[in-house]
Amino acid sequence: MIRKCLIYGGLLLIAASLCLAGYYKWTEKRASENAKRVMGKMEELYSKEDGKEASENLPEPENRMATMEIEGEEYIGMITIPSFQISLPVMSDWSYAKLKTAPCRYSGSAYADNMIIAAHNYPAHFGSLKDLNAGDEVTFLDADGNEFFYTVSETEELRSNAVEEMEEGDWDLTLFTCTPGGRKRVTVRCIRTE
Repeated sequence: MIRKCLIYGGLLLIAASLCLAGYYKWTEKRASENAKRVMGKMEELYSKEDGKEASENLPEPENRMATMEIEGEEYIGMITIPSFQISLPVMSDWSYAKLKTAPCRYSGSAYADNMIIAAHNYPAHFGSLKDLNAGDEVTFLDADGNEFFYTVSETEELRSNAVEEMEEGDWDLTLFTCTPGGRKRVTVRCIRTE
């Protein structure tokens, strides 16, 4: 009797792990499709603005970042990581639900040189963040068409609850995602280049 219970219990655990893996793959695929759809709409909006020159003088650091509304959500722009050949929309604020759609601004501003962007570790989002190296380039295009160029300075792993460590330091841009299992955060620190 005990043997049968253990066998059935093991089968239930295997079935549960397969369900969880399937759910993760489904949410990952959905997030990738959402980001691609939003990027398409964002690129349409940027192309309508093509005749408009991006401002030579960037907004003052205390100014709120401009946003564009797409499908009822506010986006502050797009981030491009050339070494991964990805461009992703960036939502204006973060929540766990929003992270399933696209990377989100966790805090700060590109204008104040203290922006922090979070994303899931889905392969189509920040799953390869740990593979960025010092010297790699990152660009951010804001909703008004202003482009900001960054160079990766360092990559580190922080504890999952190290919020103060995430926000401290004199970094112009910080990108982060969780490691598989969520125990740590892969954190990429960038400095702005001209």
